[in-house]
Amino acid sequence: MNLYTSASTIECHRTRIVLNEKDIVHEVTQVDPKRLPEDLIDLNPYGSLPTLVDRDLVLYNSRVIMEYLEERFPHPPLMPVGPVQRAQTRLALYQIEKDWYPLVEIIETKGEKAVAKAKKDLTESIASVAEIFATMPYFLSQDFTLVDASVAPVLWRLRHYGIEMPEEAKAINTYADRLFDREGFVLSLTESERELRL
Repeated sequence: MNLYTSASTIECHRTRIVLNEKDIVHEVTQVDPKRLPEDLIDLNPYGSLPTLVDRDLVLYNSRVIMEYLEERFPHPPLMPVGPVQRAQTRLALYQIEKDWYPLVEIIETKGEKAVAKAKKDLTESIASVAEIFATMPYFLSQDFTLVDASVAPVLWRLRHYGIEMPEEAKAINTYADRLFDREGFVLSLTESERELRL
């Protein structure tokens, strides 16, 4: 199993977290998104990252990859058992991908005015769900799930973006520290990602 990944995007980071949380034996091929290798272009018609190659199977899109890993390697489970809880987890993933990930992309790629607004919006959006982080050890769960794997890369980058949570949202910092202490998270970090917190 080989994962083509960039050194610093949140989509790639969350995929690496899942691989390490499940302790799946894999190789990582780190590539520059602006200079994709020929073999990746041959494998993935979209030339997108991450791309997972598992024997003859080639998958792209981080959500597709994560759900495949969850089904292929069911232990430890990163999705709830019941259909209602699974649907709620998928809805939470969808909301994170629609609400937070685009703001991160703006912060990393756009001009000063757009970045300032995106930082404000991201801070307010995360802070607005602070109560969720205070109720259980993980995101609406006693156990680490795919939602936590998707939230962790965003929270890890906040300090680098110059974003601090307001005092009333301090439960988020406690939750973030819990995520960052996990072995799967530590192993998922690239050198570039480690440097974001130095």
